[in-house]
Amino acid sequence: MGQPTATTTATIAVLLAAALPASAVPYLDLTPYPPAPAGQQRWVFQLNPLLRPSPDPAISGNPADWRVQLIVGREIEVDCNTQHFGGQLRRDSVPGWGYPVVRLDKVGPLIATRRACPDQAPERRFVGLGGEPFLLPYNVSLPVVVYVPEGFQVRWRLWKAESESREAAVR
Repeated sequence: MGQPTATTTATIAVLLAAALPASAVPYLDLTPYPPAPAGQQRWVFQLNPLLRPSPDPAISGNPADWRVQLIVGREIEVDCNTQHFGGQLRRDSVPGWGYPVVRLDKVGPLIATRRACPDQAPERRFVGLGGEPFLLPYNVSLPVVVYVPEGFQVRWRLWKAESESREAAVR
């Protein structure tokens, strides 16, 4: 049997990389990020640099057009009313390093509508902060580090922009 060709070697490398579990993507060093202060937790996740572009050609495959939405909240017993917590996420940086972090220092009270919910038993659901979505640039080079009060969770989702831009009208 002869030497493998460059194409064969490349194909094997791609197949091996595809077979690796997601945990094989190395996480960056968290040493620069301070531990959570008393009463807070540090939540960390790293964006996958191997995300496949959308099969929809209308969705941009350029990560510069993508954003990460942070959703902070917790699971509680709720009824049919719309609920959210008061509070505001803020961007900060690690002193001496400049690495970005996100902080939620205080959580306000649970705010809810006041509709009657006859014959409905409360159910356990995730309730997040109210207000506009909190978006970060998509950056695989740094972990996303979020400090929130104990008892709260951090979830996230990816937003991808359309490829096409449209012209606004001058009026």
